[in-house]
Amino acid sequence: MLRIDAVTAGYGHTTVLHDVTVVVPDGSVVAMLGPNGAGKTTLLRVASGLLVPWSGRLIVDGTDATGASPHRLRSLGVCLVPEGRGIFPSLTVRENLRLCCRAGQETSGLERARESFPVLGKRLEQIAGTMSGGEQQMLALARAYAGDARVVLLDEVSMGLAPKVVDEIFAFLARLAAEGISLLLVEQYVSKAMAIADYVCLLDRGALSFVGEPAELSESTILANYLGAEAVGA
Repeated sequence: MLRIDAVTAGYGHTTVLHDVTVVVPDGSVVAMLGPNGAGKTTLLRVASGLLVPWSGRLIVDGTDATGASPHRLRSLGVCLVPEGRGIFPSLTVRENLRLCCRAGQETSGLERARESFPVLGKRLEQIAGTMSGGEQQMLALARAYAGDARVVLLDEVSMGLAPKVVDEIFAFLARLAAEGISLLLVEQYVSKAMAIADYVCLLDRGALSFVGEPAELSESTILANYLGAEAVGA
């Protein structure tokens, strides 16, 4: 379980997050929704160790990981799939996958990746940066799965991808949750996120304005109030 507890954080003299608490139970999908500039990516940076909060705590499976490095959080099972893929484009697919596997688990990790996205099994010796955008995103997700992550943080994984690829990726995310992996999902496609989410958080100007189940936010007029009509229709 991941718990972001009463976190306030920002950059320089600018406060971005104001006393934010988010809980991601084991095997649950929490969708973090909100307009651009609301602080969603900053929240993921705190959760992944890329940004130390000014106050509050980060708890991973009962362990206080506040201020821990990204490497330490990775060892605790927390993995960030950042906006923009988050792969090593000059390395092969195989090398990308091996880098995220735990010691002694390279073979099983590669097999998990191939099972997740069979196309990657055909691309193991290909330079990752020469693949399509959709295949690169599949690789980024497969890296988290191959590395035996228990909490996956996802920042706009559908951005710039074809609808068919987006459907495949969201089906994969649903499978991860079914296997007991926790997901904290920042996503532009509201309907896609809510379809797999157990809980929804609305972040507005760095503060939570709603935390609850998707059914409580089923009316498009409510979503439009927070996200704008264009985003709701996506």
